[in-house]
Amino acid sequence: MSRVFAHTKSFLVGAVSVLTILVILIAFGVVPVKTEKTTVVKQQTAAASTITNAAFTGVSLTPEQIYEQSSSGVVEVLATFSQAQASNPYDPAASSSSQALGTGFAVSKDGYILTNAHVVAQNAVTAGSVKVVFKDGGSGMTTVDAAVVGVDETSDVALLKVDPAKAPDLKPLTLGDSAAVQPGEAVVAIGNPLGFDFSVTSGIVSAVHRNLQSPNGSVIPNGIQTDAAINSGNSGGPLFDASGSVIGINEQIASESGGNQGLGFAVPINTAKRVMEQLRATGKATYAYLGVQGQTVTADVATALGVKADKGVLVATVASGSPAEKAGIKGGTQQTVVQNQTYVLGGDVIQAVDGTEVMSAEQLAAAITEHQPGAEITLTVVRDGATQQIKATLAERPSA
Repeated sequence: MSRVFAHTKSFLVGAVSVLTILVILIAFGVVPVKTEKTTVVKQQTAAASTITNAAFTGVSLTPEQIYEQSSSGVVEVLATFSQAQASNPYDPAASSSSQALGTGFAVSKDGYILTNAHVVAQNAVTAGSVKVVFKDGGSGMTTVDAAVVGVDETSDVALLKVDPAKAPDLKPLTLGDSAAVQPGEAVVAIGNPLGFDFSVTSGIVSAVHRNLQSPNGSVIPNGIQTDAAINSGNSGGPLFDASGSVIGINEQIASESGGNQGLGFAVPINTAKRVMEQLRATGKATYAYLGVQGQTVTADVATALGVKADKGVLVATVASGSPAEKAGIKGGTQQTVVQNQTYVLGGDVIQAVDGTEVMSAEQLAAAITEHQPGAEITLTVVRDGATQQIKATLAERPSA
């Protein structure tokens, strides 16, 4: 999986502090000591006039048709904070703002609405008031108060609730299957970029399986990259496939200039659905925890260090009382420095989770995220040159 962290800006006109890559993986109990940042450069392509791919139904819709059938299920989200929050790593210029503008979309007839966590919460502080604006048809608008049911900064997903009696006829959007998304598929985004409400743009899926950085520094695995034009204000809005099903929640952009450069990213809808159900039931989402700190091993690194494994995650430390310790995973015992980089040697090298290869500490973190607390996993581990299978029962990620 590729990683996207360079010059990332959220669409929210709000503020959160800069978090390091180290914090990303602490949240999952998997911390890489060594990481590399990659800037992905991709020119924006012209928006297609006709959608030609349909992953779910085989029906191909034009952007016009998708907008006509789905725009009434999209809302503008206005979050007001009691005071200006600290600077936002996605949008440093927004540090003096006390109101955030974003997008959301209806997911049920009884008033539930999905959006991004960073639209309604900043620095773990939830907005004092949230309003959603419905498009009535034509130029008509209806504004309704919304309650924040739950916020999960780890996935950048939030769930809102409006009184359906006070809102226009709610038209929930169809949620698709983000696991089936393939590069090259045509997509459509609807949102409120730069305050231009209910705008539609189109493009393609540029890549899948991107690791995205959430507001609290965690890894959001399986992110969708698109060249559909998205900007500030699109946050929380739907990314549609060719059949008109939602495959992602537009979340952030990578940009050299701060504006759209054809590098947009969306939280996969399968992740959002799992989080949404937890937020609806309990108001919070929980995540699995393994409890190791590790470093990515490549063939070159392994040769330089004399490690008897050419790929995987070299375990540096194992947290006391963690699932990893209980399973017998071994951490390192000595340090060495290669090209000014410190490595901890002597520990296990984790190469796969349930048979799926993990090529980096970030991929291991993402694999753990895909499980629920209490799940039993099988780790493929190289110890002293011999490969073995070790079972571990994941715990709930500690709150701090």
